[in-house]
Amino acid sequence: MSNADQSVTLPADTNQALGLARFAIEFMSDDPDLRGEPDQAVRERTELFHLDACLCGVSALAMGTNAPNVFRQEALRYRVGPTGFGTMGPAMGRARRMGVPMFGSTVDVHPEKAIAAGCAAVREWDANGTNFGFNPRLAHTAGEFGHNDFYPVAVAAAQLVGGDGDFALRGMILLDEIRGRLAEVFSLKTYKIDHVLHGAIASAAVYGAMLGATPEQIESAIGMVVAHHVPFRAIRAGRQLSDSKGASAAISTEAAIVAVHRAMDGFVGPGDVFRNPEAIFRLFEGPGRRFVPVGEEADEAREASRDASPFDLVLTRAGGDFRIMGMHIKLALYEHQSAGAVHGLIDLLEKNPALLDEPDGGRIASIKIIAYEPAFGIIGDPAKRDPTTRQSADHSMVYIVATLLRKALEHKRSGWKELMLNPLDYSREAINNPLTRRLMERITFEHGGPEYDTRYPDGIPTSVIITDRDDTTYDSGLVMYPAGHARNTTDNLEDLHAHKMQILGRLAADDPQPIIERLSDVGSKSARELASIYDFTYARRGRFE
Repeated sequence: MSNADQSVTLPADTNQALGLARFAIEFMSDDPDLRGEPDQAVRERTELFHLDACLCGVSALAMGTNAPNVFRQEALRYRVGPTGFGTMGPAMGRARRMGVPMFGSTVDVHPEKAIAAGCAAVREWDANGTNFGFNPRLAHTAGEFGHNDFYPVAVAAAQLVGGDGDFALRGMILLDEIRGRLAEVFSLKTYKIDHVLHGAIASAAVYGAMLGATPEQIESAIGMVVAHHVPFRAIRAGRQLSDSKGASAAISTEAAIVAVHRAMDGFVGPGDVFRNPEAIFRLFEGPGRRFVPVGEEADEAREASRDASPFDLVLTRAGGDFRIMGMHIKLALYEHQSAGAVHGLIDLLEKNPALLDEPDGGRIASIKIIAYEPAFGIIGDPAKRDPTTRQSADHSMVYIVATLLRKALEHKRSGWKELMLNPLDYSREAINNPLTRRLMERITFEHGGPEYDTRYPDGIPTSVIITDRDDTTYDSGLVMYPAGHARNTTDNLEDLHAHKMQILGRLAADDPQPIIERLSDVGSKSARELASIYDFTYARRGRFE
């Protein structure tokens, strides 16, 4: 394969929705000249992110969190019997079965419901993978957020058509590639739109390609998603966050899957949606500012430019330059924008253990955290200084840092494994812990200005400065690439991540290893093994409060 074959560019003055559809179909095909061929490092990293997402989801279900179990109960009302729901029909393409199971179940339900339930569970803790839409090599630095919430789409599609683990894994890689590349070129948050829209577009493309939809059907489905189902960031506004924040990916993805089914049944949605002047891309940013030549081609080029989308889209087909390689793993339950502060605090406590000598933290007079926008605006919001729900607490910088410090003081230990935040650190009891609340009062959060802002989203530029009661200061220095960041080279990611999997796994089972092994190494599973990958039992620990 030549270097020219490694990537595909969808220019701004082309129908990119149709281009995405064709790319996805070729990527998922069996044709060796067209199919996606990610290298082994890409496959291994995707396996890591998939396992991470699954353990987040299974533990959230086991702990009785509200939204995932609401979605699960809803899905069970859409069971598929031995004969399916009606005839096979064009809406299911080349599917061999009519429904798929959810985590810890053997009951087949409608695929859009199973996928919604899976995505809701995966996202609930807000503890899985993250991307920041930053690719300076291509000058694609829109910096949109995103998370690895959408793997249930690829698993369900593979199960429906009788595909094996390799087919499912390629679907996961493709989904992350599309949504990751969109995050590089268009900032949804700038226009108060939730980042899950990129994932919904990618889900429509990948699910349709895996089920055997035509390019035009996938284009219609993408058009329906963008025209009918744009989620605004109202879901994450307010003093205390609701279930809608964690369930946003699930709701948008469910709509995307239904759109694919409708398109395969013959419904025609809006075409060429990235260039549609009334859709969000052109509406907010207008045509792309493309180079216009002089001479005979000038008029034609200017006309094409007026009808262009705001961006070129570059997608990797083979090799190692897939977007998953630039995505980040959270090594605990915390908003990823706080990862620099978490790393800085842990580093300071490891180097200065005397700060933990007094159980009430009496040696520590104050903690100052300096960070960048949007971290300062998102998790430094004054409303987040008094969180009362888990969804607000895990988006509160002062709560996250104070809880880490409380755990260090109580156990007289520091280090990533020792202090790794888990769901129980966001229980109602933990949120109202008196020591945590006293420590929160000693923490200030400052915006670092241009010096910090210009370093994001390349890194997570943060400094932590502790001042003790003798007025001695302890400065973390500028933290750019904390543990779990794609460009971190100093911490053992595999070891730390394995510890995280054990913590989450024990919330779902006394011995989590069988579940972990069942959800690992997806790419090597046969079609039969993939069909029953969710056939395991997890504990019901009651309702998480």
